[in-house]
Amino acid sequence: DYDFDKPVDRTGTFDVKHVGLAEHWGRTDLLPLWVADMDFQAAPCIREALAGRLQHGIFGYAMPTDTYYDSIVTWHRTRHGVVYDRRWMIVVPGVVPAISAILRAMTSPGDGVLTLSPVYNCFYSSIRNLGCRAEESELQVRGGRYRIDFDDLERRACKPDVRVMLLCSPHNPTGRVWARGELEAIADICLRHDVFLVSDEIHCELTMPGQSFVPLYALGHPVLRHACICTSASKAFNIAGLQNAQIVCRDEVARTSIDRAVNIHEVCDVNPFGLLATEAAYTLGGEWLDGLRAYLWQNYQAMSAWLREHCPQLRVMPLEATYLMWVDARASGLSDVDFCQGLIERQSVRLAPGSHYGKGGEGFVRVNLATQRSRLMQAAVRIGKFVNGQA
Repeated sequence: DYDFDKPVDRTGTFDVKHVGLAEHWGRTDLLPLWVADMDFQAAPCIREALAGRLQHGIFGYAMPTDTYYDSIVTWHRTRHGVVYDRRWMIVVPGVVPAISAILRAMTSPGDGVLTLSPVYNCFYSSIRNLGCRAEESELQVRGGRYRIDFDDLERRACKPDVRVMLLCSPHNPTGRVWARGELEAIADICLRHDVFLVSDEIHCELTMPGQSFVPLYALGHPVLRHACICTSASKAFNIAGLQNAQIVCRDEVARTSIDRAVNIHEVCDVNPFGLLATEAAYTLGGEWLDGLRAYLWQNYQAMSAWLREHCPQLRVMPLEATYLMWVDARASGLSDVDFCQGLIERQSVRLAPGSHYGKGGEGFVRVNLATQRSRLMQAAVRIGKFVNGQA
């Protein structure tokens, strides 16, 4: 058993979630449910491995070993039924640097990069930083669930300047797990229009009960000759600060171009603690992860039920994966930015405005569920007071 209810004081640990409050709002008393990391200690196997390495006392340059690669290959084969060859992997400090390097390799300034919006906000910063433009195909809510408008996606994919599609799978912030048929349809469109497909699969371990993640490389689709994935243990095992991720690209020509861009961007060096933590997570962390997923699902059930009862004007979207709850706040009569700002000023809770995630995010807010349930329900009560005008 793992105690995810145990409070952990993060004061003095340089964490963005709390330090950022003082930087941006001049306050340290806010309940921070915005940045996508967790308020739980990492798995014991990770902490023990790091503690042992710390005692060694030498922290020089590092590079992956056979045991590191084997842990990744074995994990994805046993957990997700997909087989990766270690020769397909490029090790990088994080998924966002990986995406930027891939865009540098596969685009030129002015090119279009296709996304399903609303989507992870760092996609947009990577696109902008490379001088490209975001070609957004807005997801549609039908039957209470986000759906892809494939006709719109194809219309955008066939534009001559669209070179790359960035896919978030599972999807942040909407919480969707794409079904095999949806992924195959995306792959078909990209193949028809010679669009290089990049699948960010960092949330793949965080599926909720009844949901099955389908890796892009499990499709066996011809688009895999013109595609890659980005993955990492960082999101599921709460080790983002240790900076370790992998690009997996089967095609040698594309992989060589991406590897060159990684080196041009100077994001080829990796943290020895990140290598060790990733190997420990993938070798010994399965039981802890299963406990975490159960706890996160219970958090979602508890908070969504409370909001349905006390704030029926807020519409909580179904959560299929991630620990990020997507809430439709349009019936409040406030913009998402004003909703979040009012919540800060009147109830000291910090959420993420949906408009940060592009087209279709306006009027929504994102709530990080990965905290102790007592803190989460405290935030729920404060949100209720704000929405119902009690303070």
